[in-house]
Amino acid sequence: MSTDAAETYAGLSPALTERSLHAGHLPIVIDAMGGDHAPGEIVAGARLAFAAGVPVVLVGRQDELGDTGEVPVVVANEVIAMDADPSSSVRRLKDSSLVRCAEAVRDGRASAMVSAGNTGAAMAAALLRMGRIRGISRPAIAIPIATPGGVPTILLDAGANADCQPDWLVQFGQMGAVYSRLRFGTVRPRIGLLSIGEESAKGNQLVKETQRLMAAEGRWLEAPQARFIGNVEGRDLMSTEVDVAVADGFTGNIALKSLEGALIGMVKTMELLADGDELVLAAARRLHAELDPENAGGGMLLGVRGVCIISHGSSSAQALANAVTLAQEMVLADAVGALSSMASIAAGGHGEQDNDD
Repeated sequence: MSTDAAETYAGLSPALTERSLHAGHLPIVIDAMGGDHAPGEIVAGARLAFAAGVPVVLVGRQDELGDTGEVPVVVANEVIAMDADPSSSVRRLKDSSLVRCAEAVRDGRASAMVSAGNTGAAMAAALLRMGRIRGISRPAIAIPIATPGGVPTILLDAGANADCQPDWLVQFGQMGAVYSRLRFGTVRPRIGLLSIGEESAKGNQLVKETQRLMAAEGRWLEAPQARFIGNVEGRDLMSTEVDVAVADGFTGNIALKSLEGALIGMVKTMELLADGDELVLAAARRLHAELDPENAGGGMLLGVRGVCIISHGSSSAQALANAVTLAQEMVLADAVGALSSMASIAAGGHGEQDNDD
């Protein structure tokens, strides 16, 4: 089933309308062309989500999607490649699947967007089309890090901003605290600043200045109802010692990819050492299932005026379906409203919003 992008999503089909009303929100738009395994795995993931009762719409090139089942399709004829320059691509390729997804959320035709495509382009599309929440300087990608036996640690920024200013990191901490509370029910989230040592004197200039700002008593702690616990190290990310770990996007992304690589290496090592022992192999599979990043569904771009979930570029169908579930949860939790309220309180304002169009 397909439709022109100018049509409203609510009228695509009786089944979609019924599912949307049942879920209490508009459908979630999925960038069908984004990801290393697009469109095959993306379409399969959308069908899994649809079968589970979540209203979804695929956006992309109709003739390349294959069998979409009952999932509606909105045609977008351009694609932003995984290695394309984010800003120029978003401005130039106005009929790309990514841009059309962001526009659907902006125009009130969809409740959220999900993409496993070019991360920078997804952020640029959301920022340029949806706009920023007033009072937020920069959006940040928040990723949950699995913690054995505990609640996941929220790591942000996981790659949206390679270069940062101290006050931006303070806001990342605020937004991360709100996200941790909404997603995992964390009471008074503990915020840590990722550094090379626990001592406040350790770190580069950015970390030291941010540490000084975060340690100061003030409105920033009251707004997200959080507490700053000081510097944390990379080894703390998978511990129960911190709820929100804050870093610039360059450092955060390296930390995230390092953890992913370590998990893969650990599981492979166990498989090699098992030498056919089924008990050891079963333990390796359980370890992978417990810590697999695909279970998280992806990261949420915090700070824009809409729910935008950025899934891993190599997402499988199940990972994409998990990302859709996360998007639905954040819509129902009114994550954007909660972040807007926090930013307004922190700034002493009245909740107005900026527009980055």
